[in-house]
Amino acid sequence: MVLPLLETDLYEVMCACCDGKLDTIDVRFKENVSAATVVCAAKGYPEKYPKGMIIQGLDNVSGIDNVKVYHAGTKVDTGDSEKPVTRCSGGRVLAVTGMGSNLSEALAASYKAVKQIRFQDDATGDNLMHYRTDIAKGAIRKKLRIGVLGSTRGTALIPVMEACANGTLHAEIVAVVSNKSSAPILEKGKSLGVTVTTEFVSSKGLSREQYDAECTSVLAGAGVDYVLLVGYMRILSKEFTEYWAGRCINVHPSLLPKHAGGMDLAVHQAVIDAKEGESGCTIHEVTEEVDGGPIVVQKVVKVEGGETAESLKAKVQALEGPAFIEAIQKKCKTSVSYADAGVSIDAGNTLVELIKPSCKATRRPGCDADLGGFGGLFDLAAAGYKTEDTIIIGATDGVGTKLRVAHMTKKHETVGIDLVAMCVNDLIVAGGEPLFFLDYFATGKLDVEEAAAVVRGIAEGCKQSGCGLIGGETAEMPSMYAPGDYDLAGFSVGAVHKDRVLPKNVATGDVLLGLPSSGVHSNGFSLVRKLVEKANLDYDSACPWDKNAGSVGDSLLTPTKLYVKCCLPLLKKEMLTGLSHITGGGLLENLPRSLPSNVKAEITSHPALPPVFSWMRQISGLDDHEMLRTFNCGVGMVLIVKKECVDEAKTLLRDAGESVVYDLGVLTDRCGDEEQVQMKSTLA
Repeated sequence: MVLPLLETDLYEVMCACCDGKLDTIDVRFKENVSAATVVCAAKGYPEKYPKGMIIQGLDNVSGIDNVKVYHAGTKVDTGDSEKPVTRCSGGRVLAVTGMGSNLSEALAASYKAVKQIRFQDDATGDNLMHYRTDIAKGAIRKKLRIGVLGSTRGTALIPVMEACANGTLHAEIVAVVSNKSSAPILEKGKSLGVTVTTEFVSSKGLSREQYDAECTSVLAGAGVDYVLLVGYMRILSKEFTEYWAGRCINVHPSLLPKHAGGMDLAVHQAVIDAKEGESGCTIHEVTEEVDGGPIVVQKVVKVEGGETAESLKAKVQALEGPAFIEAIQKKCKTSVSYADAGVSIDAGNTLVELIKPSCKATRRPGCDADLGGFGGLFDLAAAGYKTEDTIIIGATDGVGTKLRVAHMTKKHETVGIDLVAMCVNDLIVAGGEPLFFLDYFATGKLDVEEAAAVVRGIAEGCKQSGCGLIGGETAEMPSMYAPGDYDLAGFSVGAVHKDRVLPKNVATGDVLLGLPSSGVHSNGFSLVRKLVEKANLDYDSACPWDKNAGSVGDSLLTPTKLYVKCCLPLLKKEMLTGLSHITGGGLLENLPRSLPSNVKAEITSHPALPPVFSWMRQISGLDDHEMLRTFNCGVGMVLIVKKECVDEAKTLLRDAGESVVYDLGVLTDRCGDEEQVQMKSTLA
């Protein structure tokens, strides 16, 4: 069944397997093609079964389009006849594979061919062939899962509910969502039972795009395949219509394209005023153009003399439920290609091709950064590490709700740098050198250009950190994410000599140096977004804390600073006893993670708050303590330096491009359960 779907040359794949080079082959399968195989077996198989029957009908099958017959238990008998015949010589004799644009078509082709074949017994003439008739029955008979958006009574939904209940429709209603808390349609949803998601989604404070994303999240969470708009009194966003393209229908109370854009009684009055002889309702697919999508079903009524808008509405409304049922019946033919499920293999392949140059640019000793294999390879010896003396360090992280800002601004070029920084900055805290990186990109619907922008940022972060981007995963999961949403995770691996793992020998008298952050980095954004909302700002508003930053979104998307290249020279010279990456929890929560229990950090000189943090303190009303345990407050990395090495350390940092190095304080003895970070200075 797999072979007919294979687009890559099978000989090339097999040669690569023999040579151990399968990772160099781009194995591709045909898009929007399904295959189904029916096995023709000897009667009695797998128990005792006969052999030697003549196989008839193979010539007929060869003339059927989209069918291939694979021989298993057969042999050619030249015998005494002029023409050789094919006979059965095993239990599973033939595999008959049909192909089509969906599973139903593929099965139909396969069974059409099977019905042409006979295993004829020489003695009796009986057909001794057996085959199953229930192949893929479960997949074909899966019920269509319907979601409903409505704002009113939802009268047209009642016939659909009844048709689902009595089996007229091979479908089930799994979600009913309304933009009005008092809409009677919600009661109809509740009447279907607790297994049906029935939910009011408030639009307060949300843009059209945001609101539609919330609705999609509810629908997708309920596993909806098909959406009905039943008296839904909202205009839908482009993002919604694109996400549900071909899977969302609406009813309009006229014979479209006439009276498109009209609503309720006004439409019926327009029909009467135009002296039209007939009217009706139209079920159409929903697109960005209001009432402009492809027509699925139309039902017609006559407009009688003396008709009023109210009487015409009653006649038309009676047709809306049956029209919905007819439209759903058309949809109920099962289609199970990956594309129909919302996953585009072609888009994934296109993305790989787009990002290959960026990934290759991250090559370093130990890896070649080629993509396409099942796993990324790294040679420790080529990177200068002896396995017996080396400890491997792993780190994983994400970008958090900073991604929301990227989604809102549609600027995705820098969050990849954030992802790398959050991982590799943690690696160097253990004293290690980052070696390679892998990413995980998950989305509901793959936008190739958007994803490519993210991965280019990841590659840039890897280049700046000296680690190779050797692989990753792109997961397209329509039921998990709303339109336009994606999430990121990163995984980095580094190495360190066994004797150089940090923290090591941290002691009283060690000096604390601080390296500036580039901004908020990638922590605290749940609060940051609340503060932007509280200040009545949008992400495209002028930035109030930095006139040169452009917009609020531009400033907040400043990527997390990478500290690898400036810290590695100090690590190689063994000047540091420890490091602390200031992430979520701020200085107060992160610095103790690198300190032994018998010492404390006295911060005698914290730098002035950068403007973005001063603005956040003003809007939030947070005191110094809360600011320091929420944000980095301008210090992104703390270096714990041997006292005698401080001057040389500063020189090396400046040589690496760090023009500003903060003298934060010193480590002293800790008594009892004293706080391990004591602020001797205030935040200016």
